[in-house]
Amino acid sequence: MTDSQFEKAVETYGDMIFRVAYSYLKNRPDAEDVMQETLLKLYQEDSRFESEEHRKRWLIRVAVNQCKSTLRSTWLRRTVPLEEQVDTPVFDRPEQSELFDQVMALPKNYRLVVYLYYYEGYQAREIAEILHRNLSTVQTWLMRARGRLQQSLKEAWSRNG
Repeated sequence: MTDSQFEKAVETYGDMIFRVAYSYLKNRPDAEDVMQETLLKLYQEDSRFESEEHRKRWLIRVAVNQCKSTLRSTWLRRTVPLEEQVDTPVFDRPEQSELFDQVMALPKNYRLVVYLYYYEGYQAREIAEILHRNLSTVQTWLMRARGRLQQSLKEAWSRNG
């Protein structure tokens, strides 16, 4: 891969990789590390991709695997997160912030499928292929995530309304 091809890939996929990692890990520093590791693997990858969609799916798969490795690392298990650390994005409207908070409160598998489905536009079948899961598993995760979000957002709305 040439440097210009790599720069184009970073511009095209860097944010997406970061968002996948952030939805999985829930913290910016680890998500940035995963993004860098994933992009490094892309740079080192010498095989040709069949299409841009093939490259995108490969990057998501590598990012998810890197997230799993990060969660298994000995270093991460020995550290304690700072309770005061504020690591959430700032939103223009309060309802965007509330939705983000509720999505981030979901279990990691639910967060990831919600992100891939609603933000990246993948269908459940495609998500199943990317994550190497059964279609029924992905559909169940989406259904449960929607149910939890609906319930938690109703509760939040009733508290604020």
